[in-house]
Amino acid sequence: MSLGDLLSAYTEGALSPVDYLAELVSAIETNPFGRQSVLRLAPNWQDLARDSARRWERGRQRPLEGLPFGVKDIIDVRDAGITCGSHFTGDRIAPCDAHVVERLRAAGAIPLAITATTEFAAGSPHNPRFGAVTNPWDEKRWTGGSSTGSGAALAARLMPFALGTDTGGSIRVPSCWCGVTGLKPSRELVSRQGVAPLSWTLDHVGPMARNAIDLARVLPFMTAEPAASIIAGCEDLLRREPTRPLRIGVPQTWFTERVDRAVLENWGMALKVMETLGHHLVDLPALDIEPWHEAGWIILQCELAALQGRNLDRAELFDPGLLLRLRKGLTFSAVDYLAALQARKDAQTALVTAMKTVDVMITPGIGGEAGRLDSLTVDVNGEAISFQEIISRNTMIFDFTGFPALMAPSGFGAAGLPTGIQIVARPGDDILCLEAAISFQGATDHHRAIPPGAGL
Repeated sequence: MSLGDLLSAYTEGALSPVDYLAELVSAIETNPFGRQSVLRLAPNWQDLARDSARRWERGRQRPLEGLPFGVKDIIDVRDAGITCGSHFTGDRIAPCDAHVVERLRAAGAIPLAITATTEFAAGSPHNPRFGAVTNPWDEKRWTGGSSTGSGAALAARLMPFALGTDTGGSIRVPSCWCGVTGLKPSRELVSRQGVAPLSWTLDHVGPMARNAIDLARVLPFMTAEPAASIIAGCEDLLRREPTRPLRIGVPQTWFTERVDRAVLENWGMALKVMETLGHHLVDLPALDIEPWHEAGWIILQCELAALQGRNLDRAELFDPGLLLRLRKGLTFSAVDYLAALQARKDAQTALVTAMKTVDVMITPGIGGEAGRLDSLTVDVNGEAISFQEIISRNTMIFDFTGFPALMAPSGFGAAGLPTGIQIVARPGDDILCLEAAISFQGATDHHRAIPPGAGL
């Protein structure tokens, strides 16, 4: 069921939050992907479910009353163990909710589960403390990082929505590889208060769900401040107002390079679907994305080193992938770091200029189907390419510039695993990303596909 279906079932008395959450918990505890993707249940979920049930009985329900959600293990939930997937955090208990959790809780949503992450959202698939989270579509493949647990739990039908974070693609990569839908909002639209930092100038917090309508339902209750335009825009989308024709930018370079032919074919078909729906395709000018992509990685690694370098005396406790990035960050000079920060304005200006005649840009998602856990490679046209070269190639630029970007399923590749498209808008135009995705998903069924590892 979608979140709207769940709320309707609660309204009609056909389903109780108490029974629904208990059913999800049972699935989490018995499904192998549940045991990997969920590290622990959130405190007091049973009491919160009973309170929601009473509110529904008395007609005092709040907008998201009784809707359970997962929380990535770097986002604080009051009285929950939040470890960032690291040995360094010990048995830390969060003293209060992160702002985004507090906002959702006030709207009636229930924190149900703490979902797995790579170490400090920067490590490799094989987490040193909790192990790997395998993909419900193929247990030999990865979910994508770093919102690993949120992506896998959604795909396995163990919860209806979840929170993730995105610094180089960490909402969008698992959304793509797990066949779910995730939004990296505009920079600072959602507060990072109470969220462990990886890179304080790149980090974003956002929602993940199984479709874009569900994202539109929860986004207004996640924003750092009440945002009238977001609230009004999402209300229009939930009423399923007729979608106006959008002008869709089609990139010519970078985003279509080092991409598997099946991903490109599915992207091409998605563009044709949008054109059939009355939207207009516009070729975008070529942009030199590579230096901005590299600048984003310089910033991420420098800021990671600034935050975690103090722990190098116990380097053996670190995830090898994180340690590699940390040490790389220590090799850059202050001039390198400041030059990378300075490049952001040029990138923002160039992208805004390139998109001045369009509403959104649609790019291929990640360059190949879910990567292999044994070799840490992605198959691209028969060639095994390292994760580092593929995973963030189409996503980092929008963390670097702060543009909103949404990942939605676009079909399946040669191995039968999900592929995705990425819908990008100018800063502040998050509603356009949702609008385009809802239009696409209204005409396709890719987001309804259920993996063999689903907890049904």
